[in-house]
Amino acid sequence: MNDFAAQRERMVREQIMGRGIEDTAVIRAMRTVPREQFVLEEYRDYAYDDSPLPIPAHQTISQPYVVAYMLEALDLQPRDRVLEIGAGSGYVAALLSHIVAEVHTVERHERLVWYARERLAALGYDNVWVHHGDGSLGWPPAAPYDGIVVAAGGPIVPPTLKQQMKVHGRLVMPVGKRGSQTLVRLVRLSADDYQHLNLGPVKFVPLVGEEGWGKE
Repeated sequence: MNDFAAQRERMVREQIMGRGIEDTAVIRAMRTVPREQFVLEEYRDYAYDDSPLPIPAHQTISQPYVVAYMLEALDLQPRDRVLEIGAGSGYVAALLSHIVAEVHTVERHERLVWYARERLAALGYDNVWVHHGDGSLGWPPAAPYDGIVVAAGGPIVPPTLKQQMKVHGRLVMPVGKRGSQTLVRLVRLSADDYQHLNLGPVKFVPLVGEEGWGKE
């Protein structure tokens, strides 16, 4: 039987800290959350590999380092309320639940909504809400948010998501073409003013929705 705890520690040491992630809350969360519980049974032996892995609905769970990099870029604080777009298997929401006070995550694939809810409930995460909807439109009932993280690439940052950021709130999202994007970080400076920073090339599944790439 695999020693997942030892593999998790090695992942954190080599893939996360070893590649420059310094945020102690992100590191602690990645040491805590059992990634093997959020991947398909047949891929559990690969749960701590430095790569994405398949999950239901033809989607993927992101590479651990990329997840850590995005969360560190959000500059999260314990009292924050965070919106995640693309719940996937629930892994990133689980990480966020250890870092911030409240997590809302939106998923367009109903199968993944239930997949994420089941895993989060089984592991006792009670400050995470998984919603079924169009992630490009965010989740207005709980807005505004201190942080928004988008796990899918869109042609632009959806205007609706920008409006759901608090002033001084942060958003991290892949923006660009299908299959090839730049990770961007926005900080909302005022009602109409945003600071924009490019964080480097990434490759994510498309953000499908009204303010994304349109329905497939």
